[in-house]
Amino acid sequence: MNSESNDEQNGQRRREDLQAAGAAAAAGRPGTATASAQAVRSRERTGGPLGARLQGVQHFGVTVQSMDRAFEFYTEVLGGTEVMRDGDFKGEPVHYTLMADQEIVARERRVDPRTIGVPNLKGGSQRLDVRFVQFDNVVIELLQYRDAAQPMGRGDSWAEPRDHMSPAYPRSMHICFYIRDDVDFDAFIADLEAECARRGMTQVKANRAVAVQSEEERRAAPMNTNTIKIQEGPSNGWSIIYCKGPEGEQLEFIQVLGPVKKTFADAAEGRRMAANRVSRADG
Repeated sequence: MNSESNDEQNGQRRREDLQAAGAAAAAGRPGTATASAQAVRSRERTGGPLGARLQGVQHFGVTVQSMDRAFEFYTEVLGGTEVMRDGDFKGEPVHYTLMADQEIVARERRVDPRTIGVPNLKGGSQRLDVRFVQFDNVVIELLQYRDAAQPMGRGDSWAEPRDHMSPAYPRSMHICFYIRDDVDFDAFIADLEAECARRGMTQVKANRAVAVQSEEERRAAPMNTNTIKIQEGPSNGWSIIYCKGPEGEQLEFIQVLGPVKKTFADAAEGRRMAANRVSRADG
């Protein structure tokens, strides 16, 4: 079917829906008219561009070795608020929803799925627990896969952590935190490292903006090397540092000031205005 035929059919459906909504309103049934208008919008979104069907990013997830340690970091150190926790997930629907692609890989390689990090959720030997942590503008989901005999939120993960954690590896992801405009970024990094060291979170180590050859040199580097501050080009006003979290996960902390702050603000405002235009057209 060509695009012209599709357009004709979509137009005909829209006319029929609008006629039904108008007839309902004329008959004194405004609720039905509203429902019909909503049906029109829903139908148009379903067949529209994929981006128009989204509400934005709901959360970022990180699989952790220790749920308690990760939860302490994201709530007590970084100040997030618990949204909810759930767990003991098991069974075939959960297993295949999360692991079907890896099961296929194991079968193709003729290896035990366990050897490539596939837990036995379908049989219940392993379970999945989750906790959600709310920050001002994003939610982080913590996931832990554990043995069934292990209590929820206690002990280490069922699988061994991966050793290679360079952000240059394809498929690597990171969580980025936004530092407030009036905060001393260099001091924030120093305080973050000190607080995590006090809690025994030895993996939490921020990079430096200068070459260091050892952990001793990293710790001894001047505080003003804690972050890199970009002062030219499109990123003028952007400050950044990369840091490993307590689970070895990749974190980024940024501060966005000056010209680049306006660039992002203008982009957000442009998107908001475009969404408002679409909303008014739908109404």
